[in-house]
Amino acid sequence: MPLWIPLTIAAAFLQNLRSTLQKQLTGEMSALGATYVRFAYGLPVAALYLWGLLAFTGAAMPEANASFLAYATVGGLAQIWGTVLLVALFAYRNFAVGTTYSKTETIQTALFGIIVLGDHLSFGAFAAILISLAGVLAISIAQSKLTLGTFWRSLGEKPTLMGIGSGACYGVAAVCYRAASLSLERPDFLVSAAYTLVIVLLIQTAVMTVWLRLRHPAELSASFRTWKVSSLVGVTGALASMGWFTAMTIQNAAYVRALGQIELVFTFASSHFLFREKTNALELTGIALVIGGILLLIFAR
Repeated sequence: MPLWIPLTIAAAFLQNLRSTLQKQLTGEMSALGATYVRFAYGLPVAALYLWGLLAFTGAAMPEANASFLAYATVGGLAQIWGTVLLVALFAYRNFAVGTTYSKTETIQTALFGIIVLGDHLSFGAFAAILISLAGVLAISIAQSKLTLGTFWRSLGEKPTLMGIGSGACYGVAAVCYRAASLSLERPDFLVSAAYTLVIVLLIQTAVMTVWLRLRHPAELSASFRTWKVSSLVGVTGALASMGWFTAMTIQNAAYVRALGQIELVFTFASSHFLFREKTNALELTGIALVIGGILLLIFAR
């Protein structure tokens, strides 16, 4: 089995765990604050990981070039803006439509990968991405109690455009992270991915620290006050990012993000079997499509 597959599955599982921990911060800070602690508390963990890799392998510290810094900066900022747009959606009555459209991230990642890196997608992989995307949309529509008519009629509305914009930002971020790591032109992909992660987290932490200090100082205070849970969010987030960045260094970002939708299967399994939440037919159809798309991606790629 190619290494990127277990790395992506592990990253998706850890991301699901990180999201669960972030929910514990709901009463203490906004979604932006919870996003900040993921970067700020994850940075020391990622830096320690990089140091350990260099010490264990005896490799030299990578040297950042202009292309690397450009890709890392654009990717880091794009991820922040993707989060900002997603959070801003909740101010609208029909926010569910926008959040559903944000799930188009995978197909947008594929398009950006083709444009920026010239990545090639086989017919089977493209079909797998479309199938899993249909599953994700079905799950989102079912959970937000939208109708298909409402979903399609909302095209052109502001929340829809914000949702698509959020998905585009996440797609740009994924492709830029892969491009940044590859621009280092090193054979040791683990070190390249780790170094890219550290620099991206450093940029994101610096930008959000200044932003929160100027615009939302209470969120910054809350991030220190909740250090126990926030540190767990940072650790799990950093571990997940190690998997994402390494997998995207090895493989096409679109493949990685598509396989990463297995996170929805983990979420479904925990809510259905652990919390005994009821599941409707559309959700089950969506899960089946996601699993089918993932299997097609792995075996027909």
